[in-house]
Amino acid sequence: MEIRERVVLITGASAGIGLATAKRFAAEGAQIALAARSKAALEQLADALRAQGTPALAIPTDMREPEQVHAAIAAAAKHFGRLDILINNAGQAAAGTVADLSLDDFRQIVDLNVFGPLVAMQAAVPVMRQQGGGLIINVSSMVSRMRIPGLGAYAATKAALNMLSDTARGELANDSIRVITVYPRMTATDFGRNSLGNRTMRSQQRAPSGGDRNIQVDSPELVAERILDAAIQEPDEQFMDA
Repeated sequence: MEIRERVVLITGASAGIGLATAKRFAAEGAQIALAARSKAALEQLADALRAQGTPALAIPTDMREPEQVHAAIAAAAKHFGRLDILINNAGQAAAGTVADLSLDDFRQIVDLNVFGPLVAMQAAVPVMRQQGGGLIINVSSMVSRMRIPGLGAYAATKAALNMLSDTARGELANDSIRVITVYPRMTATDFGRNSLGNRTMRSQQRAPSGGDRNIQVDSPELVAERILDAAIQEPDEQFMDA
């Protein structure tokens, strides 16, 4: 898809991969709708983008709340007149072994990592159908293809998102709506420190230091570049080394 002047809604846009993705798509000439819980951070980013000449809209949204998700999609479509690309990036981890994982923590990340993207897709599809097509990019994780002690819950949510993406890809093909899954590796953000659950396990999720040369750690900017590649080339799946 040609990116210039396309309307792109990015969830989890206030920090990390979402922030880098907003800046990268803005650099390509897109119009940007920003969704996240942090109103102040969103407004600051929207102001910065507008100062650079990018049309930008901040939409404070808790992706765990379906009504807010529907309202965010509607607000973006109303403000810009269309919605070309939905990037489901918001997410959170929960640390804990299968034997001791908090069910409340698991429910919280299922609400955010699975139901949040699902509701966003359900809200965006009618808009995209009416305008003749669109693109949905779901940000998953390589963890969904691995078995890492303490991260089973997070991996399970991303595996569920993978299957939703795979199924929707076939279901929406006749509507000219492409569904793409992006698989980041470990990324140099505060994602691990912001996870729910056991403090010891959270500390183990932090990005390794420069001395850990056997572990690949990507910058948020590299992940944003791969998300942009996916939007332009429209593969079914996008990996970091592609």
